Amino acid sequence: MDTTRLKDFFTGLQGCIVSELEAFDGQPFRTDSWDRPEGGGGISRLIEEGVFFERGGVNFSHVTGKSLPASATAVRPQLAGRSWEAMGVSLVLHPRNPYCPTAHMNVRCFVASKEGEPDTWWFGGGMDMTPYYGKREDVVHFHQTCKDALAPFGEEAYPKYKKWCDEYFFLKHRNEPRGVGGVFFDDLNEGGEGWESPFERCFDLTQAVGNAFTKAYLPVLARRRDVPYGERERDFQAYRRGRYVEFNLVWDRGTLFGLQSGGRTESILMSLPPIVKWRYDWQPEAGTPEAELYEVFLKPQDWA
Repeated sequence: MDTTRLKDFFTGLQGCIVSELEAFDGQPFRTDSWDRPEGGGGISRLIEEGVFFERGGVNFSHVTGKSLPASATAVRPQLAGRSWEAMGVSLVLHPRNPYCPTAHMNVRCFVASKEGEPDTWWFGGGMDMTPYYGKREDVVHFHQTCKDALAPFGEEAYPKYKKWCDEYFFLKHRNEPRGVGGVFFDDLNEGGEGWESPFERCFDLTQAVGNAFTKAYLPVLARRRDVPYGERERDFQAYRRGRYVEFNLVWDRGTLFGLQSGGRTESILMSLPPIVKWRYDWQPEAGTPEAELYEVFLKPQDWA
């Protein structure tokens, strides 16, 4: 399979998103190119201690291997032992202001090959938002943007991928969602009416999700960036960031795949927030904004 079109889109998406984020923050992102001994490499674009973002990264990776790792064949045992090629863009952004949510977005394509047999390919990705102090209009805007992006792909697309996001970004050991969700899809290789091939439909859908991210997220940040905050809000933000760390290190398949496939550790773990706290059996006081996060926003519901 010729993956030139894929690479052009993913690298272009990384560049466009970074440009918008640099304009929003006011400081440039660092560019860090890397090679992977087993095959492939990538470009990491990072910001730390920016004017607005405490930490953020927008990574492009294009990696290859001779045998798929366990995390990629758990639901596809028939692909074990195949050579593979994976590329995509993954980003996580941690604002300093606790009233501004953390956000994640990832779009990717996988190709598994075996001599004498057709290539097996699939797309995956999505975006989700993790507020510390929830605001309904922010969550509605984020979800409505996701819904609008998926509208050309059928009425069932947004509800299906919204539900998948709610179920995937869920901390089973805490019995709570990571945040307010968004959309998530994986193993995408199906066609649809109006597209010349399943590949074209899936690629178009993946592009639609990637291109919608800044439309979904930056207006939320613009609305909240100047809200005053103090040590109380920063302390709660650090506590809730602990949930983000727990999910990424315990449950996230992308993190597991990156580590199992010999990926670049610095780029994989750039998703972790810079300041985090844990407390023993802590509960928010009833009637506080912190309690509202649990009572209202950490309950999956129809936002759009």
